[in-house]
Amino acid sequence: MAVEMFLPEDLRRYVEEHAGPVPPLLEELERETRKRTDSPGMLTGKVEGAFLRMLVRISGARMVLEIGTFTGYSALMMAEGLPADGELVTCEISEEHAALAQRYFDRSPYGRKIRLAIGPAADTLRGIPDGSVDFVFIDADKERYPFYYEESLRVLRSGGLIAADNVLWYGRVLSPEDESSRAIVRFNRTVMGDDGVEKVMLPVRDGVYLIRKR
Repeated sequence: MAVEMFLPEDLRRYVEEHAGPVPPLLEELERETRKRTDSPGMLTGKVEGAFLRMLVRISGARMVLEIGTFTGYSALMMAEGLPADGELVTCEISEEHAALAQRYFDRSPYGRKIRLAIGPAADTLRGIPDGSVDFVFIDADKERYPFYYEESLRVLRSGGLIAADNVLWYGRVLSPEDESSRAIVRFNRTVMGDDGVEKVMLPVRDGVYLIRKR
């Protein structure tokens, strides 16, 4: 489910139609993701993908970190926004999802900018130097969002951006009854109370918290 879920179906389609086209390869990736995975709702999709690509491009990012690859749709969109010498490191714990993503990276003209790190994101994060990243996209296991936030701030340069996905968690943040919902609520409160960042929560798909490190 997308959050354009907060919009009526006809308006949701209108928004998607006006996000501009995506390459046929990404359309194919979306179809295969919906066919072959158990959680196709995790797909970033056209609107949020275009939003991430634009954020990467207008921020001038050269080094992007993605925590949570899934099948690679968001990585390919962000890689398109990078300059020719840019790099995107994307972390994925599922070997099955990583294999699917890598097949599409190999077929894309932007795939050469992407390095896929398979295994726990914490292991990959430990190898990233402080202040070396320009842009971070967090879209992984919700219980670890507070940890990912701390590590993202460490690796992010001053003035760099974090985009954290699913911060509305299908509306469950208003009445959190499970651990994932409570973790998102804790994360949102942490960001809101952090004077070291500028932030704005946006109702794009399932909610994106856009955060700038001072």
